[in-house]
Amino acid sequence: MRLRVEFTTEPFDLDEAPAHALVARDVIEGAPLDAVDVGPFGNTVEGGADEVLTAVDALLRRTLKAGATRVSLQVNVVGEGHR
Repeated sequence: MRLRVEFTTEPFDLDEAPAHALVARDVIEGAPLDAVDVGPFGNTVEGGADEVLTAVDALLRRTLKAGATRVSLQVNVVGEGHR
């Protein structure tokens, strides 16, 4: 099974990236995922279910520890037969 996750971390800071956003980027870019799109207002990752779920676990644990007060995420099954 393949998963696509879209996520954001808060609070936002338009002047410079907060620590939790930098941690999120490090977690996601260091994970063995097939597709990663990191942006200022939202992030998308895609890969096998085990890899994505492992990355999401690390993302939640590390960003909350780094000061995130809210993490919003959406998980979708993607691939053949799914939309």
